[in-house]
Amino acid sequence: MNKVEVAINNEVVKAITKGRERTNILRTVEQKSIVYLVQRIPSWLSSNMLTAIGLFGNLIVFLSFLLGAYVNNYFLLLNVFGFIISWFGDSLDGRIAFYRKIPRKWYGFTLDLTVDWIGTIFIGLGFMIYVSSPWTLIGYAFIVLYGWAMITAILRYKITGKYSIDSGLLGPTEVRVIISSIMILELLVNGSIVYCGVLVSLVLLITNIIDFRKLLVLADDRDTLERQN
Repeated sequence: MNKVEVAINNEVVKAITKGRERTNILRTVEQKSIVYLVQRIPSWLSSNMLTAIGLFGNLIVFLSFLLGAYVNNYFLLLNVFGFIISWFGDSLDGRIAFYRKIPRKWYGFTLDLTVDWIGTIFIGLGFMIYVSSPWTLIGYAFIVLYGWAMITAILRYKITGKYSIDSGLLGPTEVRVIISSIMILELLVNGSIVYCGVLVSLVLLITNIIDFRKLLVLADDRDTLERQN
């Protein structure tokens, strides 16, 4: 890569990371992928269209659970494809707007969170359809706990002015990779999805509690600062 290409990539990185702090494990690989893709996405593909593509990916995940339950569990492999599509749309919808210098910060924030929540519901419902009772409660727990993580992200933004979609080392991309791996494991060891689902829900619960405690400290610090002013 020559100096001109390096300079261009650095400018792209500045554009796509504006207003978003990442702490997730895969952030370096993810950022390089986004830098590569935003420069090659055709101009007719808008941010709203990418958001729709991301939601479509989550619908494929839901469909994979449905087909896995009623046709053949090998259809669970569609889950992996669905998450790739979901990552593509969800990761690029806002970043492409910043790259093209046409961001709509609050519009995008509102649309992105709402669509992410709808997608999470479909994933949880798919799990609930695939497994038998009483393990369906794990899918319900996933929806609730992931929703809690989204609320924490919004509250953190309100309190600190910094928006982060990650909970420590885990972000949406890591969650997609973990769930995709669980689907592959389910094909190798039938029934393992239940135990993995319990583990994922437990990790989400612990992560949410830790983030909640940190958020309370930040909220208290801001209250103290405001009283002093």
